[in-house]
Amino acid sequence: MRSRYISILRRRREGKTNYRKRKAIIMSKLPFVSIFIGKKNILVQISLPQKEGDLTLTSAHSRELMKYGWLASRKNIPTAYLVGLLTGLKARGKIDKAVLYLGLKHFMYNSRITAIMKGILDAGISIPLEEEILPSEEMLKGRHIADYAKYLLESDKDLYKKRFSELIGKGLNPESLPEHFEEIRKKIIDVFEVKKK
Repeated sequence: MRSRYISILRRRREGKTNYRKRKAIIMSKLPFVSIFIGKKNILVQISLPQKEGDLTLTSAHSRELMKYGWLASRKNIPTAYLVGLLTGLKARGKIDKAVLYLGLKHFMYNSRITAIMKGILDAGISIPLEEEILPSEEMLKGRHIADYAKYLLESDKDLYKKRFSELIGKGLNPESLPEHFEEIRKKIIDVFEVKKK
């Protein structure tokens, strides 16, 4: 009598690889964007699928933003956008088009994943996405965080200090996050415009 047991590949069992999506990425032969969101940082890579193993063309990490003067959290939506923008600017000249590969992660509207995609799109890399899934400009700038900070400042100063102690300690008022975001975005773009020349 034959066994009915069907072995499941180790990486699928461990929840690391969706082989159906992986096969589609390899068959497309297009560079793909992979996103890793941790407890404190965000890493974005653009890789080219190959039989021997993926070739990483470029990557950006949220810690790199500190070189440009970023003082806010390294894992929120404004950070995700800036990391996406940085990744896209690094990839310019190497690729024109890419696809998103999430593996086993779930796709959500107005999330850090879509903010990263918006940053890559703004850098000039084409990715097949519908515009309505992307976060608004106000959300990318962190207006929702600034509004929440203003609300707490007026209603509960102790909670305000507790929630935003790290930002305040670095010398950034959370209410001015959108302005800080614009300043850093401009610095990143200016650096890459100078390199382009």
